[in-house]
Amino acid sequence: MKPPHSLWWTTLDEPVTPRASLRHDLDVDVAIVGGGFTGLWTARELKRRDPQLRIAVLEKSVCGFGASGRNGGWASALFPIKNDAIVSRYGIDAFTQQRHVLEGAVRDLGEAISDDGIDAHFVQGGTLTFARSELQAARLRDEVRASRELGLSEDDVRWLEVSDLYDFGYVRGAHGAMYSPHCARINPARLVRGLCDVDEKLGVAIFEDTTVTRIVRGRRGHRPRVLTIGGTVSADYVVRATEAFTPTFTGERRTLAPIYSMMIATEPLSASFWDEAGFRDYATFTDDRHLTIYGQRTSDNRIAFGGRGAPYHFGSTVEEQFDHNSKVLSLLEATLRELFPTLEGSITHRWGGPVGMTRDLSPSVMVDYETGLASAGGYTGDGVVLSRVCATAIADLLTAPSTETSHTSLPFVQHQGKRWELEPFRWLGINVGIGLATWADHSERRHNRESRASQWLHRLRG
Repeated sequence: MKPPHSLWWTTLDEPVTPRASLRHDLDVDVAIVGGGFTGLWTARELKRRDPQLRIAVLEKSVCGFGASGRNGGWASALFPIKNDAIVSRYGIDAFTQQRHVLEGAVRDLGEAISDDGIDAHFVQGGTLTFARSELQAARLRDEVRASRELGLSEDDVRWLEVSDLYDFGYVRGAHGAMYSPHCARINPARLVRGLCDVDEKLGVAIFEDTTVTRIVRGRRGHRPRVLTIGGTVSADYVVRATEAFTPTFTGERRTLAPIYSMMIATEPLSASFWDEAGFRDYATFTDDRHLTIYGQRTSDNRIAFGGRGAPYHFGSTVEEQFDHNSKVLSLLEATLRELFPTLEGSITHRWGGPVGMTRDLSPSVMVDYETGLASAGGYTGDGVVLSRVCATAIADLLTAPSTETSHTSLPFVQHQGKRWELEPFRWLGINVGIGLATWADHSERRHNRESRASQWLHRLRG
């Protein structure tokens, strides 16, 4: 497989040449299936704890081929579940600990890639959630007020009036914005490819163009194994870090649902445009609509902009043809030009790909000491930081299983989520959810009040 056709891959310092594929049997301490953020951070963290560990990373294409190399480039403290839902599930203490870990992880990510000498265009300028109607403004103000009751201060999240926006960034029709400093923009392809090089220098064996056909659990004195076309890898532990491609493995069809996002990027924009729009500190941006959108100002003054809306495909199918949805890409361009009406020039890049979503919307880290199998994933689009947090948890669990750490005590660690429904109910439920989000946004634009569609959507999401 070739790298995906995204803006990010065109910014790499040199063309990507796949590393050699596995062509022999191999014996290691830890085998990692998947060469994205989760797999590569896991290898790095394990090597930092024990440089003598024999680690192999097995990647079907090239490292970063999946969401790690084509996402929106938000390194944020965001979590797929809203704050009140986390408190309801796990309690206020677990919520507070998780919040502190994720907020610190944004800063730690920047420090880690700086220490490793990776130029991933990391700038922590925060994130803006714009309100583009009175209804959205009321919801976001309520969210800020609710955050105070959960212990978040003005330094964590605050409301910005319209007059304040010009110091941060502005989109047409903004009634204000919710701002949090706990987000950075990055170039994800530069980060994942740089991390791949760092792992290799640490002594990690990386095999690209290596298709894993099966993961065999350990039992009765037999170690777990990874079967590939070119050879078998035996290990003490096998870590599955395959995110949205997880359903392609036997028995994992209902573990994660691959949800497609699409992205576009503009040509480099003029200084006069940015003088008007702002974003001098490179804050990422979205608004409070139900159907997710996300954007950033890139290092070369483009806008990279993405969003949801592409359908879920029956049976959790993942195919390259789904990476390009003309209808959604056209809607993204129309939305971007609505947000920035003075935007001139053309869209130079269009791409997409799947992210992994669990049934309960929570990421999951699992280590089974009896079978030797471990896994992490289910980030629902918030994986740039969460992948490193989960990788740190796995490294802690594998190297010091009897020691509780700030990462292993997170509520989604050793958490087995509910499996997705059988088809056709999975296909029906997810696509109904996408439709309800679209309907809710359309209704709110017309009537400026919450619609039944949004109420049904909240119920569907639990």
